[in-house]
Amino acid sequence: METQLKYALGEQDFSLLRKEGCVYIDKTRYLHKIATDGAKYYFLARPRRFGKSLFLSTLQYFFEGRRELFKGLYVDSTDWKWDSYPVLRLDLNTDKYAGTGQLEGVLDNLFRRWEEKYDVDVKDNSFSQRFKTIIEAAHRKTGKEVVVLVDEYDKPLVGNINKKATLEYYRTKLASLYSNFKSSAEHLKLVFLTGVSRFSKLSIFSDLNNLVDITFSDEYADICGITEQELHDNLKSGIENIAVKNKISFERVCRLLKSNYDGYRFSEEGSDIYNPWSILNALRFSKIENYWNDTGTPTLVAEVLKKANVDLENTFDAYCSRDDLLGLDLLDPNPRALLYQAGYLTIKSYNKKVRKFRLGIPNKEVKDGFYRVLVPFYLRYRQSETKTIISDMVTHFILGEAEYAMKCLKSYFAGVDYALKIESENNFHNAFFLLMDIIGLDTTAESHTSEGRIDITIKTEDYIYIIELKYDHSAREALEQIEDRHYARPFQCDGRHLILIGCSFSSKTRCIDDWLIKE
Repeated sequence: METQLKYALGEQDFSLLRKEGCVYIDKTRYLHKIATDGAKYYFLARPRRFGKSLFLSTLQYFFEGRRELFKGLYVDSTDWKWDSYPVLRLDLNTDKYAGTGQLEGVLDNLFRRWEEKYDVDVKDNSFSQRFKTIIEAAHRKTGKEVVVLVDEYDKPLVGNINKKATLEYYRTKLASLYSNFKSSAEHLKLVFLTGVSRFSKLSIFSDLNNLVDITFSDEYADICGITEQELHDNLKSGIENIAVKNKISFERVCRLLKSNYDGYRFSEEGSDIYNPWSILNALRFSKIENYWNDTGTPTLVAEVLKKANVDLENTFDAYCSRDDLLGLDLLDPNPRALLYQAGYLTIKSYNKKVRKFRLGIPNKEVKDGFYRVLVPFYLRYRQSETKTIISDMVTHFILGEAEYAMKCLKSYFAGVDYALKIESENNFHNAFFLLMDIIGLDTTAESHTSEGRIDITIKTEDYIYIIELKYDHSAREALEQIEDRHYARPFQCDGRHLILIGCSFSSKTRCIDDWLIKE
């Protein structure tokens, strides 16, 4: 019999989640740690849809002393006294901030409620001064220090990186507002800020020299998101439902969930993390789809990459120091840092010798979504045409229709923008591999045999493609190399149909010139 868990998709209020009996992955050990560690100022950066808002909501009810909501959770078994503190939750995720003026509206709505609650007589129109007065009034009226929670502190900045005047307007406004965290320190119990990025040149990070940034902390690596252990401990029945509905094994479902939604990592020694939004949607609907991509598009990221003339072949697999990823210059964002902080790259490993992180794309869902938005910025096609070309190419490869697949591939390279340089055989190989890999085909580059190295191997459920790429040489030479060096021999017992393709690329036309196919 099917077991149906109740999933709180999009629910960011901890109280409603608990009262309605929804699935909750217990993260309350972090509440107790934050409350008892002695630090006053915390900052956490995570990509969108990773549970930051829910965590802040959990912090809110915890500091308000709502113990009944935490029954059965870790923190309920601790010696926490459950005193009630005044909590000011500043949620900046409620507007798009496409122009100037929206921030004032968001703040005024919040401040009016707090001013009424804490008996504030408004005498100053300055939002910074109003915030300071509210903090002091809350402390005075309750006799308890104030907890300030800032949700998406950087939202007005993120959407305006390419709008210099608007960006500077919001930077100035936010810097003035956040300056109260230092000047009102005696009235504060805790300040916890979340966002997708730690923006440099925003005074909050220079003024608060005792700010604890837990973004890269091993201790807090899985404060948001779902670990492998948490998935199986809390959501096993949801995995079983997918297996039953799709008539596949439990083990196969686990592999599909892992390849599509796992792979995030946020510290040197941290575990791999599943995207909570995607995994809960997949379990709720018993279907593997690209859920995270539907919550926003990386148009801003794509614009920055193209503007900076970024070498894509070397961007998706790169080494970066912690300092490279820690701050983001508002006026000149580092593309790799931007990709990391937006969730399109993540930590894959850490090399202690050089003290650098190795970055990579987290999973198949991110590859697919990012690619679908990125490609139109580099192709001279409309987005709808690009999607059609890519979709048709994948379909033909899956169906074993190599001739049609290669025609689609030629159309793809014909649309590559001149800003994306393919000036050598190595660049052509990398661009070809990147295309195949990022759209989800099982692709291997430079695989070794006893007689040489196969340029590209693509595997589908029924076919194996062995592709030799030549730059300013004939397709016949490429196909003859596959045959002369017996590249197909390692796959002859595989059971899948082998298709050999020799492909040539012309530096003059900057396009695929010819190909030969042998089955």
